[in-house]
Amino acid sequence: MEPLLVLTNVPDAATAEKLARALVDARAAACVNVLAPCRSIYRWQGAVESAAEIPLLIKTTQAAYPLLEQIVRAEHPYALPELIAVPIQQGLPAYLGWLATETEQA
Repeated sequence: MEPLLVLTNVPDAATAEKLARALVDARAAACVNVLAPCRSIYRWQGAVESAAEIPLLIKTTQAAYPLLEQIVRAEHPYALPELIAVPIQQGLPAYLGWLATETEQA
C-alpha cells in the first residue's frame, strides 16, 4: 500500500462538498479535508490572475489514484485543475491501514 496526499483547489464550497463526497463515495479517497477559503495568485494564459479558492486535502493510495483522477477530471469545473499527489512517507500505522482499507474497492 502506497499512501498519497492529493491536493486540489476548487472555486467554491458547493463544488468542494460535491467533489469530496464523490471521491469518498467511490472509495477513491478515504478522507477529504475541505479547508478554509484562500486566495490563489497564478499565471494563466499569459496574465497574472487572482481567485478565491477552497483547498482540498485528499487521502488515498497509489492504487486508487487513477479512479480519483478520473472523478476529478469529470467533476472539476476548471479547464486545467490542479492535481498534485505527494507520497506519504510516514504515518500512524493504524491510520494508514484504515486509509488502505477504505480505498480497497477503488
